[in-house]
Amino acid sequence: MGPVEMMSVDVAGLPPNTGFDFFVIQVPKGPFGLSWYQGDIDTHDDGTAHAIFIGRFNIETFIVAPGIAMAPVVHDDGPFPDADMNPATPPVHTYHLGLWFNSPDDAAAAGCPNTVTPFNGDHTAGIQRCSTPATSRTIRVPCGSSSPSGALSPHLPQ
Repeated sequence: MGPVEMMSVDVAGLPPNTGFDFFVIQVPKGPFGLSWYQGDIDTHDDGTAHAIFIGRFNIETFIVAPGIAMAPVVHDDGPFPDADMNPATPPVHTYHLGLWFNSPDDAAAAGCPNTVTPFNGDHTAGIQRCSTPATSRTIRVPCGSSSPSGALSPHLPQ
């Protein structure tokens, strides 16, 4: 497969049958910094889920934009329209992980604020449910259960 890593993610203690969006992020809580979408995680009837992501998840995980360039605009309406160009950005490392409700309605049903955020494909996600710095496995749960079981558990490559 080449020089990539596999990250196995387990979640438990989350609302059952609910969609979440998984991101690699610059910092574990707001304002989050630069963020990189990894994929969707959907919970089962018991509030658990498992997903495997393939990519670069090591000391070389970073975002860089040496110069300004035009960007495709796919979503040009709503609360978070796409940017039509990127800012120049020196290398920024992204060592943290975050999980967002796929919709504000799902967040509200779980007892969380129904705030709209840009953390899904059409930029209409709910709030961040949990995050963990990839290096320390510290868990932050912003709403609902404060138990570590209500969070994500990444199994990162050594």
